[in-house]
Amino acid sequence: MATATKVFEYAVRDSGGKLVKGRIEASNQNAVVGRLRSMGMAPVSITEVSTTGLQAEIKIPGLSDRISLKDLAILARQLATMINSGLSILRALSILADQTENKALAKIVGGVRSDVETGSALSVALGKHPEVFPPLMLNMIKAGEVGGFLDQVLVSVAENFESEVKLRGKVKSAMTYPIVVFAIAILAVVGMLLFIVPIFANMFANLGGELPLPTQILVTLSDWMKIGGPVLLVAAVIFSFWWAKNKHKQSVRDKVDPLKLKVPIFGKLFQKIAVARFTRNFGTMIHAGVPILQALSIVGATSGNVVIERATKDIGDSVRSGESLTGPLSKHPVFPPMVVQMMAVGEDTGALDEMLAKIADFYDQEVEATTEQLTSLIEPLMIAVLGGIVGTMIIALYMPIFNIFELIE
Repeated sequence: MATATKVFEYAVRDSGGKLVKGRIEASNQNAVVGRLRSMGMAPVSITEVSTTGLQAEIKIPGLSDRISLKDLAILARQLATMINSGLSILRALSILADQTENKALAKIVGGVRSDVETGSALSVALGKHPEVFPPLMLNMIKAGEVGGFLDQVLVSVAENFESEVKLRGKVKSAMTYPIVVFAIAILAVVGMLLFIVPIFANMFANLGGELPLPTQILVTLSDWMKIGGPVLLVAAVIFSFWWAKNKHKQSVRDKVDPLKLKVPIFGKLFQKIAVARFTRNFGTMIHAGVPILQALSIVGATSGNVVIERATKDIGDSVRSGESLTGPLSKHPVFPPMVVQMMAVGEDTGALDEMLAKIADFYDQEVEATTEQLTSLIEPLMIAVLGGIVGTMIIALYMPIFNIFELIE
């Protein structure tokens, strides 16, 4: 009969004396102690976690099993720590398959462990799951295996993914407020047109007389919304499904990505995000020992913008023909002159990876500053717009009432 597993929260000190906390599944507390010690950890405290009632794990289909970039960053850092502590890759993967909280990722790690056990290299085993592990991670791990510094590469992968997660968080924080306010404004307008304006329209019709132009426009919009509203809703749903299915197609990206960089206010933010992502990924891969041409082919696809992707192709053609790495960059306006000059200096001094890391850090700070400025700018602007729309509609509705005695017959 199989032994039931329990969930334990632990606090341990690693080989460097750093306090590390986490969760692990095991049959009992002694098994947890043995497993942690086999990882080179010194247990400080181990507590069983209740999984009943309000603390029971809630699984949402399609969401609970989603593997995020943060999960991969944690996986890479834990794997690096165990390899650096002297554990074999096979043993480290076995431990990760048991203790990884994301069950979908834990299952995949178990499959990777089986492939490694049969003689496959780690990069090859991970490469069997391209939907989970991005090319940047696979190529860096391959370079680390060849060069004999796999633990260092995994740390670089973890730092890269953590920076990317942080960057995405900044962008989401900047976009959430205006999107929410815009949605509220649309719902308020539609609600007034569908439910409030018809009541006033019937009252005005009973009073007789000619309505002011703003009120006539509002009543006309209300009548049109009754017919066009459902059509717009269906069209919006169809477009959302179409966009989710086709947004990554090259033909769509060729048209949408350049427009992103030209959007008022947000265009500069998108540019800084793309440059930060490009320089960080490129610098990380060069530092890991990935050949430049191979790195360029990968970072172009991971930059998130087809404009950067085209630029990397020009750079690759330049390097392939024996010319300068940074020569073609000046032909692409998406790269500011400072980026081109700093990369040229890094290329001349042989410290391109360090220079790219400095550029990435600079643009991370620029993204943070820009998002804060946008938030402080958009917040009062959106409130004013929302108040102006609703206020205008209310005034238009009450204009006939100001002349109510003239309308009564």
